[in-house]
Amino acid sequence: MPAPTPPLTWLAPGQDFPPVNQAWDENSAAPGLLAAGGTLDVDSLHKAYGQGIFPWYSKEQPILWWSPSPRMVLDVSEFRLHPSFRKTLVRLQRTSGCEIRMDCAFEQVIQACASSPRNGQAGTWILPDMITAYCALHRAGFAHSVETWVNGRLAGGLYCVAMGQFVFGESMFSHASDASKVALAALVGFCRQHGMAHIDCQQNTRHLASLGAREISRELFLTHVSRGIAKPAPAWHFEPRDWHQVVPETGARR
Repeated sequence: MPAPTPPLTWLAPGQDFPPVNQAWDENSAAPGLLAAGGTLDVDSLHKAYGQGIFPWYSKEQPILWWSPSPRMVLDVSEFRLHPSFRKTLVRLQRTSGCEIRMDCAFEQVIQACASSPRNGQAGTWILPDMITAYCALHRAGFAHSVETWVNGRLAGGLYCVAMGQFVFGESMFSHASDASKVALAALVGFCRQHGMAHIDCQQNTRHLASLGAREISRELFLTHVSRGIAKPAPAWHFEPRDWHQVVPETGARR
């Protein structure tokens, strides 16, 4: 018989998180669940991500905190650029109407992500309280948006949390074909340019695996996090040269 699920830790506001090795295991009803309750203030979110923990919950649920093992992570050196998408990137970089921006429309990006449920989900986990919390985290300098603009309009993008030189991916949206993938490719180029080795993808999906992400143990993930957050953060500004890190035949042009 499987081992009984341990009691769930309920957090008071400001209370420290329990050790991540207390997260429910793969045999439980909710693998990776660590704690519930607490608050989504900047300090709590900063502490959570620094320990490899993230919030994820639905409407009418309490705040739920997770630290799954294994963890889906993209090593940016292993980013897989499929031939057809490579051609798309080359074409877009030769089109004056396409532009990558960072942190120009963070709230617009997270609102768009909230309006674009993941495949197989009827609703969104990006609730109003989450939007408020991550906008505050953005103002504090720890959350960023990568945006694909086409002819002056926001066509797609993603938002992420970043501490030092470690990036924690959160969500993406697209209002035009491949616009979110273009933003992700831009983020990979930015990370490579600045020596940022990994992007946390949290959970395994077929799409992420097709792009080169893979599962690693929680222990190895936390080692990467510890090393990354100890390094100085780069200025979050996308330069045309960053494209050269992904598609060498582009990026030299300004």
